[in-house]
Amino acid sequence: MNYKKYLSIIISLLMINIVFLVSAENIDDDIDPLIDLSVTVEIKQIRTLEKSDLGFFPIDKIDLLSDPDFYVKVYINDEEFTSPIWYDTKLVDDPQWSATLNVPDEEDYVNITIQLWDSSPNGDRLCDLSENYGDFEENYEVDLYYNLKTGHWDGDDWLIPFWGGLDKSGYGRLNGCDDNSFYQNNRDCELYFDIYQNDFDNDGIPYWTEVNVFKTDPTVNNLGEDFDGDGIPIEWEFRWGYFQNIDWENFTWIHDWRYNPNIWEDHRSIDEDNDGLDNYEEFLTANLGSDPYRKDLFVELDQMEAGPNGEPASIMPEGAKELLQIAYNKHNVVYHLDDGSWEDSGSDMIPFDELTSTDWFSSDNDLNKIYNDFFLHNDENNWRKGVFHYGVLIYQCSMANGNAFGSGSFQISSNGLNEKARSLPWLDRDIVYASAYMHECGHTLELNAPGVDDQESKFPWQLHWWKWRPYHSVMNYGYMYLMVDYSDGSRGLNDFNDWNDMDLTSFQEDFP
Repeated sequence: MNYKKYLSIIISLLMINIVFLVSAENIDDDIDPLIDLSVTVEIKQIRTLEKSDLGFFPIDKIDLLSDPDFYVKVYINDEEFTSPIWYDTKLVDDPQWSATLNVPDEEDYVNITIQLWDSSPNGDRLCDLSENYGDFEENYEVDLYYNLKTGHWDGDDWLIPFWGGLDKSGYGRLNGCDDNSFYQNNRDCELYFDIYQNDFDNDGIPYWTEVNVFKTDPTVNNLGEDFDGDGIPIEWEFRWGYFQNIDWENFTWIHDWRYNPNIWEDHRSIDEDNDGLDNYEEFLTANLGSDPYRKDLFVELDQMEAGPNGEPASIMPEGAKELLQIAYNKHNVVYHLDDGSWEDSGSDMIPFDELTSTDWFSSDNDLNKIYNDFFLHNDENNWRKGVFHYGVLIYQCSMANGNAFGSGSFQISSNGLNEKARSLPWLDRDIVYASAYMHECGHTLELNAPGVDDQESKFPWQLHWWKWRPYHSVMNYGYMYLMVDYSDGSRGLNDFNDWNDMDLTSFQEDFP
């Protein structure tokens, strides 16, 4: 008997029954007497997760003839809303599209469905946003239940469900690879979204929660207030503190907050997702998309200016950045690269240096100076030190085209990588850069399997090249510059599970 399949069916049926009973029986006269309620579903970002890693045929598998032509359908209480089509793109970074519907003020729950489509002359097709487990392998859409009392939702995307598990892709983020289809043609995509309702005082906290839980005034905007003095404002604790359970006697939801804005919590010692960021640091990066229940990897990329004798600036190719984003995000380690384009970026352009020297036995070497001057800005207490890894792109290092230095810091050299791409025409330049950057970052994540950096595994005529073939990872020199991925340990003997073994907390160690 397939117990997992039947358990998934029972959970799904239970969810449907609970929502039906709560909606039918727990009806208030008016959930918010101050305002006529409407619900908005906002689409924040869309990305395809299906692109070949090999430079020979970098094909996007959703649409073989071009990049996808994305559009979204949203159903709110069965009313359909359709977005415009975003043509020929792998990434819709800021769609600025939302759907809003006036909803009954007396019913707790609003039913919401989100679908992502690829428009095609041969017929539009759904892209996969769903976990697709058990008997639901072809269910690419997501169904959600938004609660007007709490301002939170559950269903196919959730914060903390009543059975105690975590949504591995995060709250407000959908990942079609959650069914382990990392290396299959399954039209996998990721989509970021938010759901919210209108609110009289515009602080985003629903009337019912303010009156019955937080005991705040629903006519006063409380944004930025920290009533319990724990360093975290009310809106963050509202967003991430909600906890949903069941009263089994009455078969109804119990609404509660594990982070209550009226109760002090030690947020600087809480790291629910073990990604090295405590709750306070998750709050500091909230506007950058961090999630305290899903792993986030923040990397600052500083790049080098052009030289005086025609040396080109050391700039990461845009395609390489996207390859890195796809590689990590598929595995729910959401990748945040500060390349200087952010509104509050800490990234810098470094003055040109033809040869950046490295001295392992001295703290006064060029790489350390770059770290102190351009990452820390000569401030040992710079808050980024415990939040961001530091991956600098320079013209040329005296030691190698790439190496890790210090805790959470690494470099790659554009001169050497460009020469590598020129000398081997079958290599894709984007992949060369992304592969090197991911390899060196892997060292800061404590990826130290036996096949890592084996000098005898670079070429087919070396004995260890054959030994480590199952280890499909950029950490293996035999795959360096050919792929942008760590291994998942699924290929048997001499393979290693980098994605499971990585330590996202290791960069918290002191810089030498």
